[in-house]
Amino acid sequence: MRCLAVTVLRNEGAFLLEWLAHHRACGFTDFLVFSNDCNDGTDLMLDRLQEMGWLTHVRNDGPHEEGPQWAALKHADRHALTRAADWVLVLDIDEFVNIHAGDRTVPALIAAAPQATAFPLTWRLFGNGGVVAQADRPVTETFLRAAPRVLHWPWRAMLVKTLFRNDGAYGKLGVHRPRAPDRARMAGQRWIDGSGAELPAAFHAARIFSDLGEDHYALCQLNHYALGSMEGFLVKADRGRANRDSSVADLGYWVERNFSAEEDRSILALDSAGLRAALRADKVLGPLHEAAFAWRRAKFAELMVQEPWRAFFGRLLMAAPSRVLTAEAARLVWSHGVAAREKARRDDPAGA
Repeated sequence: MRCLAVTVLRNEGAFLLEWLAHHRACGFTDFLVFSNDCNDGTDLMLDRLQEMGWLTHVRNDGPHEEGPQWAALKHADRHALTRAADWVLVLDIDEFVNIHAGDRTVPALIAAAPQATAFPLTWRLFGNGGVVAQADRPVTETFLRAAPRVLHWPWRAMLVKTLFRNDGAYGKLGVHRPRAPDRARMAGQRWIDGSGAELPAAFHAARIFSDLGEDHYALCQLNHYALGSMEGFLVKADRGRANRDSSVADLGYWVERNFSAEEDRSILALDSAGLRAALRADKVLGPLHEAAFAWRRAKFAELMVQEPWRAFFGRLLMAAPSRVLTAEAARLVWSHGVAAREKARRDDPAGA
């Protein structure tokens, strides 16, 4: 069985080896990695990893009208690795697949639900945990506190990334789910939630987030380390997101993701330390990794010379962990949102 991970990177060299080692240990056999206008040597690391047979690297430097991530996914649609894959998952470098079945690998997940044609892996947000400084140590060992297993708000916390059977039922890759469904084949789809439950047909063609107020993590989850350290978050905010031209990683982004309600060490049960150490021991990769981390520290220092970034960093230092809303409070927020959408439809039916 060939299982393909597709990702798009820009200036992420400090995290690359951990992410790659983890997902190789998790059972992914192929990696299709696009680099976009890198300044920290990520692209050189990918070149070396391609020489070593670990992945396939495609340079995806801009400009791109639709954004670098969508440009990369259009390329990936046509790539030989995608055509050859039995299963495909599009994910980011701050997302780690965390399977709780069997030996914690993709084959074990599929064996636990052999009827599945897709697994929408629900995010579990891991908060900052009060970590201020960037450190050259594994993300999965540094950030151990997360959102509760049952969360009522925000809905973005329930977004999914979909591991799907690449059997032709969908024609295109997407950020959160496969796109261009073959309508004649949707009746045969079996989408299995992270809890192991079969999902309704609405997920087969459109849904990108799981239901709020339910536990979606009994079988598998997607650990999402969206924030990292406070210093690192400034670098992320300056970079912007892969599928956008400008950054949206502001204080609102931080508040919606900085949950620390529960400790979750489950990902550490999958041992990838040996693979990670072997990669860092490579005479080319090791120095490139160190240079990428040094680049991040220098970038933070560069940003702190500028008053807007220094003020933003001060606000991060002042911010408390995000409050977990009760179901009643979440319903209040949701009802106001529904009312606002209904008003927009009345005021501008054509635009709605």
